[in-house]
Amino acid sequence: MSAEPPAARRGRLTRERVLGAALTVADTEGLAVLSMRRVAVELGVETMALYRYTESKDDLLDGLVETLFLEVEERLPDAVRTPAPPAGKPLPLPDLREALHLIAREMYRVAGTHPNIISLCASRPLMVPLARRPQAVLRFHERLLALLRAAALEDAAALRVYRAYISWVLGYIVIDRRAVVDDPDEPDPAFRLGLHRLPARDFPMLRAYGPALAERGGEEQLAAGLDALLTRLGPDA
Repeated sequence: MSAEPPAARRGRLTRERVLGAALTVADTEGLAVLSMRRVAVELGVETMALYRYTESKDDLLDGLVETLFLEVEERLPDAVRTPAPPAGKPLPLPDLREALHLIAREMYRVAGTHPNIISLCASRPLMVPLARRPQAVLRFHERLLALLRAAALEDAAALRVYRAYISWVLGYIVIDRRAVVDDPDEPDPAFRLGLHRLPARDFPMLRAYGPALAERGGEEQLAAGLDALLTRLGPDA
């Protein structure tokens, strides 16, 4: 919680300020602590003042997803943000791959800045119909489809790549950023991971690979998996 006096934190509320405060709470204290009341305290206002800008806790969570996708969008160069191939020519496939890798890397980096909310990017869209998702999320999906169209992929190939890309990138990031440490203060690696809680007879592989699984794969494995995925999808991708 901020130590700044509430009066100093007051001012004209906007949706951006409300979401910014929610992001601060989620980043520093975790999603379990996030509530309309906690965000109001962070802003130094009454809880009811927030409902003009975000109507519910669900709306607040969707706003956090929107904020993350906006950060990704701001990091992208114009050529990727609004893809447009040369007049009469399709986007070369190497350029398509480069753009897809760039988007994936920027998502990974933004997720590293906000690890507590990245899981929302995979879960919240499943709870909200497509047409009701935040504009930044819709633009992300629109951008991917526009890139695939710019590369002149046939519809069936474009949909294969689109679905596989979304699944791999979001799935990888969520898993790679997962919490695996059982006791951060424990100096012994096995006890820090809680491997002693797994019966050796029932989970020999998890006990053996536990320390390696605790290490993040990083951008290198994200890129390697993406290359393998695009190659597997066929020459059209």
